[in-house]
Amino acid sequence: MKPEDFALTPELQAVSRIKEVFWGVASTGAVMAAVRLGLADALGDEPAHVDELAREVKADPDTLRRLLTALAYRGVFRREDDGRFSHNDLSRLLRADDPNSVTYLVQWVGAACLAPLWPKLDEAVRTGKAIFPQIYGMETYEYIHRNEPETGVILSRGMTQASNHTSAALAGSLDLTGVRTVGDIGGGHGHLLGTILRRYPEVRGILMDLPAVVAGADPQLRDGDLSDRCEILGGDCRESVPVRADLYIMKNIMEWSDEYTLASLRNVVASAPPGARVVMVETLADRTPEPIVTTALDLLLQLNGAGRKHTTAHVAELYEQSGIQFTGVRPTGTFLSFVEGVVRAG
Repeated sequence: MKPEDFALTPELQAVSRIKEVFWGVASTGAVMAAVRLGLADALGDEPAHVDELAREVKADPDTLRRLLTALAYRGVFRREDDGRFSHNDLSRLLRADDPNSVTYLVQWVGAACLAPLWPKLDEAVRTGKAIFPQIYGMETYEYIHRNEPETGVILSRGMTQASNHTSAALAGSLDLTGVRTVGDIGGGHGHLLGTILRRYPEVRGILMDLPAVVAGADPQLRDGDLSDRCEILGGDCRESVPVRADLYIMKNIMEWSDEYTLASLRNVVASAPPGARVVMVETLADRTPEPIVTTALDLLLQLNGAGRKHTTAHVAELYEQSGIQFTGVRPTGTFLSFVEGVVRAG
């Protein structure tokens, strides 16, 4: 019999649904295990028996079958009628070679240093304070780059994977009329900036992020065919933004505390010419096509550093406090929106 063959009363249907919600921890663990085992990479285009896969990934066959069964019930992989397993649209995203791969994003969400935070979410809700510094004695990025550089690599590559999902659409949605120089502040490895430079050959770019991050910048920006149009700077935008540009892009970095967000925006204004455009690229809490993901990230940002996913009104307020005239929000055809503004004169 299949699970749908068992009828539940309406009351027990509600019980079953809330159990599925709070057992989300098992979903994270199962997907994380699949990525670490290389399970999706081991499974080819044709269905395979568990014994074959177990030999390939060096796993216990019975336990691997149970993992695959758990994933299949969650919509990741497909269990065939003969007991073999095959790929579906979701499981293919766990392959390292898939163009929309999420392997590093999965490893970041399941990173060991984040696990102790979630049991203290109630404390964060009561106090409005971050939990990560309480546990580790320093801020998230400082701790990771000092004590877990391998996790820092995973985070940077995860951000690059996320950019890979959206960069082409974002670059195509940008209005670069009159723009000669684009400053990508907190731009990670430069995937978005590289996409912009390839699309607009008359534009120059400046990539700025923490030194440990830009050390892994896209080789095409560093010493490849885009290097003559791109400058790479190591620095912390919360301290200064020594970048003069016509357009400043900040993608998914202004999600920490309001104190840090305001400091970063004001540092942009301090270097920008009057009239320079500012585009914050974010998933807004009140304009999201994936509210479950957005609200999960919102809670993680609170745990990490008392950050948040912004509403439109909140970003507009932060802009105005920083000396940036808020000019509106534009959709991009992706999970992200352009939150646009112009640096005020004087």
